[in-house]
Amino acid sequence: MSWTDDRVELLKKLWADGLSASQIANELGGVTRNAVIGKVHRLGLAGRAKSTRSSTPRPRARPRAKPVMRVPQFSGNAALRIDTVEEQSVVARPAPRPVIEELFIPVEERASIMDLNERRCRWPIGDPTQDDFYFCGRSCDPGNSYCEHHARIAYQPSNDRRRDR
Repeated sequence: MSWTDDRVELLKKLWADGLSASQIANELGGVTRNAVIGKVHRLGLAGRAKSTRSSTPRPRARPRAKPVMRVPQFSGNAALRIDTVEEQSVVARPAPRPVIEELFIPVEERASIMDLNERRCRWPIGDPTQDDFYFCGRSCDPGNSYCEHHARIAYQPSNDRRRDR
């Protein structure tokens, strides 16, 4: 599409009337909004008719204040702090889980990664980067990855998980 003298005059008139580049492109037909903007720029048509909007900027809406959570002030390690009676009544604490002691695995039952199969417990014990790392290696039921002892640690009933949240 080429810019004829008639189309350029219509462009100038519509631009002076305050139409947007998209509206002018629709009016002219066969041109895009970007083509109109480019032609206006090349013609130097910076002046526009006053819009219906107010020339004074609107005041910005102030951001709403977020509610402030009050955090009790104390010093020292929070994990070692003894709760007062007032705090215990406010904060709901989940029931403590029973402590399951670690099982002693005899050396002959311990397994390396190469010794594992579907019938041996795959519970890791120790730090994998250390030489004394091993797997439990005790026998387990088919379809289970862990022996009975380690399965109790690994698998929690869904009710307990929801309650802890």
